[in-house]
Amino acid sequence: MKTFKGILYIGALIIMVSSCNKQLNTSPTNAVSEEIVLKNITNLSKVLEGTWAAMMDDYYGGTYSNPGYKSIALTSDAMANDVAIITTKYGFPAAYRFTQMNDKTQARVSAFWNQLYKIINNTNIVIANADKVPGDDNTKKVVKGQALALRANTYLTIASFYQFSYRKDSLAKTAPVYTVPTSDTTKGNPRATLKEIYTLVISDLQQAKSLLAGYIRPAKYKIDADVVSGLLARAYLNMGWWLPAAQAADDALKNYPLMSPADYTKGFNDLSNPEWIWGHPEIPSQSDGSYSFHFLDVSSSSSYYYSFMADPFFGNLFESGDIRKTLFSWDGSAASREGYLQYKKFRFRTDQTADLVLMRSAEAWLIKAEGYARTNDLPAGAAALNQLRTTRGAKPFNLSGATQQDLIDQILIERRKELWGEGFGLWDIIRNQQAVVRKPYVDAAGNDIQVTITTPDGSTKSVPARYHTTLKFPDGSPFVPNSPYYIFVIPQTEEQNNPNLMR
Repeated sequence: MKTFKGILYIGALIIMVSSCNKQLNTSPTNAVSEEIVLKNITNLSKVLEGTWAAMMDDYYGGTYSNPGYKSIALTSDAMANDVAIITTKYGFPAAYRFTQMNDKTQARVSAFWNQLYKIINNTNIVIANADKVPGDDNTKKVVKGQALALRANTYLTIASFYQFSYRKDSLAKTAPVYTVPTSDTTKGNPRATLKEIYTLVISDLQQAKSLLAGYIRPAKYKIDADVVSGLLARAYLNMGWWLPAAQAADDALKNYPLMSPADYTKGFNDLSNPEWIWGHPEIPSQSDGSYSFHFLDVSSSSSYYYSFMADPFFGNLFESGDIRKTLFSWDGSAASREGYLQYKKFRFRTDQTADLVLMRSAEAWLIKAEGYARTNDLPAGAAALNQLRTTRGAKPFNLSGATQQDLIDQILIERRKELWGEGFGLWDIIRNQQAVVRKPYVDAAGNDIQVTITTPDGSTKSVPARYHTTLKFPDGSPFVPNSPYYIFVIPQTEEQNNPNLMR
């Protein structure tokens, strides 16, 4: 397990930070010894704080295209249906073309793997020692609970992208599980099944919820019981435990009212948004995670890459009166961008920073809707769906004459509409055993559809609408459900250093 050497064992821990005035401080110190880390619960809590800071604000793989944990979300959406990547722009063309995440030699493959297992090992350090070190008992409970939840979130991420759906085969081998701190001499574990991973995820989250009961967090990047409920809802949904998913989602959303239409147009960059359950704050001096907005923000002049354009068919899913429809416009800002469909959901703040959303009550409403719909409680499912739709200004779904599948289909479409750019594109395709869908945007005769753009000088003209440039897998085969192209592979270096992976 030599891949872990130097980044995962306690003696090499380098991410010790502190929190001040309720603002996340991500400034690292030099490496610290195990003796100092385990001196008391305050020092141990700094391991968790530092793990979070590194997770969200470190670049991985020596490239700006992996700005922290949100780069996994960007990759998920780049590989799905609704983001039409500008392939001449830096960052995500290879993921979009399905030539990257199935190639075990790629830097991004190694970057994601190393990041995820670094988080796991650091949380294992905290979990293993929280009850042993001196300090306040209540603080110990909170720190341990947050570490358990963060470990569960990391394994949930692994389960969601490194194997097919739990509902397809819960016994499919996926990735190794480690629940105690590793060292540079630790023998690597074999791959665990999805069932084993989800068993740990649920156990961790249930323990975390108990430990965090009554905890009032100072900031939304801290994990509390509401965040844990949201993570439980995601895990149960992936597993097909429909009623527990709906109930956990209901617990998560209670303290987070859906945002107003006006708030929806402000750029998805502010942690104070009442709908955000969990997120990460960014300030000019600590803003590496904000780099993800260079890909998502397609309308600000300060955005370097602006590559996450919208598929025109995605834009057509929205109806008049829906506040989200007002965020679309055909790009005419430069010749190279003419005819792409901008979706202005994400925008930098004026100081070129942006807070990062990780969980919203809108997602919880959709999990609640899907959970009830799949248990055939159609009135409850439709009511949850329509709570979101009407708040956004969309027409409510009419349950009269609708089948269970009609309602489920509408909920899945609503997930695409509401959660665009937040990392659920490929997640849902794998979870629901669907195929990626990308089509040419053409008329009945096969001609490109013309759209009207406004040029920089204020004039208008008609140009062909731009759409997906990748419509098949690299081998020329059509998109199909349960394709190995969707699954993130284990890096070659990890296979070489851990022979037990082949077991």
